[in-house]
Amino acid sequence: MNEDPNAECMVCRKHRGEESVPGGPIYQDALIFSSHAGLFGGETTHYLGHLFIEPKRHAPGLADLTIEEAEAIAVHATRLARALMETLGQVHIYSFILGDHVPHLHVHVIGRYPEAPREFWGPRVDEWPGAPKGTEAEIAQVTSSIREFYDSRYRRHDPPGTPG
Repeated sequence: MNEDPNAECMVCRKHRGEESVPGGPIYQDALIFSSHAGLFGGETTHYLGHLFIEPKRHAPGLADLTIEEAEAIAVHATRLARALMETLGQVHIYSFILGDHVPHLHVHVIGRYPEAPREFWGPRVDEWPGAPKGTEAEIAQVTSSIREFYDSRYRRHDPPGTPG
């Protein structure tokens, strides 16, 4: 019997390198981990520009975050929003938390492309039939572009101790 209650958590396994992350992490530090969403279930493609930010520490929901984790997630969400707009040309960025199926906080950061019909704005943005979707290889390419933008724009300029 495994004594570690987080051993079976999919998000914790991802952080430990036990789950596939197409293209690898976009950013990670002692507090947070961000990546592009991978393929779920039987998917062969997934919406390009669907990102996650998660606390590294197992925290089921918003109320479980430390102030430092909450601050890092907020700063990083803003930076990822800018990266999506610059690298993929998305025109509006949504951020939401559901948490009904995975008991480890994960913030969705997902953008809307300019061609998206109004009926697919909001939480249905990835249901638009014409939405750009990609294979694991294409997700890895998008991840690389976002990470390069992020690194060039933020990592070189952050003073020590700046979150995300």
